[in-house]
Amino acid sequence: MGKQKKGKIHFAWWVLLGLSIMIGLARGGINNAGGLFLTPVTKDLGIGMGSLSLYFSISSIVTMLFLPIAGKMMAKYDIRGLLIFAIILQAGSFAMFGLMNSVWGWYVFSIPMAIGSIFVATMAGPVIINRWFKKHNGLAMGIMMAAVGLFGAIIQPMVGNFIAEHGWRNAYITLGLVVIVIVIPVVLLTIRLKPEQKGLLPYGVQEATTEGGKAAPTDRGVTMAVAKKSMAFYSLLMFFFFMTAIASFAQHIAPYAMGIGYDVEFAGKVMGAFMIGMLVGALAFGFLTDKIGARNTGVFSMLCGIVAIGLLIFIPGNAAIFSIAIGIFGFVTASIGTLAPLITTAVFGMKEYSQIYATLGIGLAVAGIVALPGYGYVFDLTGSYTPVLYTIIVMLLINIALIIMAFKGKKRLEDAGSWN
Repeated sequence: MGKQKKGKIHFAWWVLLGLSIMIGLARGGINNAGGLFLTPVTKDLGIGMGSLSLYFSISSIVTMLFLPIAGKMMAKYDIRGLLIFAIILQAGSFAMFGLMNSVWGWYVFSIPMAIGSIFVATMAGPVIINRWFKKHNGLAMGIMMAAVGLFGAIIQPMVGNFIAEHGWRNAYITLGLVVIVIVIPVVLLTIRLKPEQKGLLPYGVQEATTEGGKAAPTDRGVTMAVAKKSMAFYSLLMFFFFMTAIASFAQHIAPYAMGIGYDVEFAGKVMGAFMIGMLVGALAFGFLTDKIGARNTGVFSMLCGIVAIGLLIFIPGNAAIFSIAIGIFGFVTASIGTLAPLITTAVFGMKEYSQIYATLGIGLAVAGIVALPGYGYVFDLTGSYTPVLYTIIVMLLINIALIIMAFKGKKRLEDAGSWN
């Protein structure tokens, strides 16, 4: 097994760069831009907000059903071929939205879009980073999610302006095709599933092994069979559910802004502020988890969320405060990409991490099914997003309790001798 030469950049960092570009475009570009199209499309085609945002639910159902299959496929097939196929499915389907005249088009193409997105936007990052980084794992995860924020902060305002100038159809097609053209060469040049494929050891593996050359302590933890029977598992499953339900409001930020009198360009700028918040949050959560632990970081994040939503409820008419509140909300939303894997690792360890994380991901998917169209229907019924905002505050408070319960559950697993 070849070791990395001194002074040479470890290939793990090139893998991280490739993942950051791919996930930055797939999530920060395509997935997060969806909300900017809701108001223009509903107005142009005369579709209700709830009916159109139902396509996000279909995506979430597909995600939930396909997640376990995706985990097996990643173990079986060449990762680069899978990711190239996946980005064509995801970004190609997004481009197809630009040719649709009926809401059914969104329902149909949301299926291949979701299947592609599972690989490029959800599974690839944590799985590949865990293989390549034995040291600075949290930092690498933070950098990758910060890229989602950085790309989003650049792309969202551009998309908002593009929709205003060239229409939503051209915006869908252009963004989808640009992402395909950039991501395919990046995947071919930088992504490998395991260090062994390059004749290398994972980054920091020397420090992570004990003197007897035994498995690193990072490989400790509980098995999936034990995890499934624990209070910690169900606390985290509910935390994932509520966290995703909270973050799902991101797709409704643009309609919310336009509903209270702001224009589509301002909505694009506000989504830029949201993505900058995500960028800061992704880096901060990786850093804070190393410093004060995953539990305290999680509680801090939820408290920030309460501040952000409070500002949106009580001072929505001030453009500067609205932008700051959305920025803080973006900071909190980074919890899903960064805190969710880090809390999972903290509570259950690395022994069977990918199976546990993929199963907890069902909580992420179910929340999307319920919350995304739910918020749209609340708006259709009441003409306002205010009831949604109050609901989000309740969910943030519940999440603080769930984080505390998850770590109490971990202590029980340790006391029972299941953590080894």
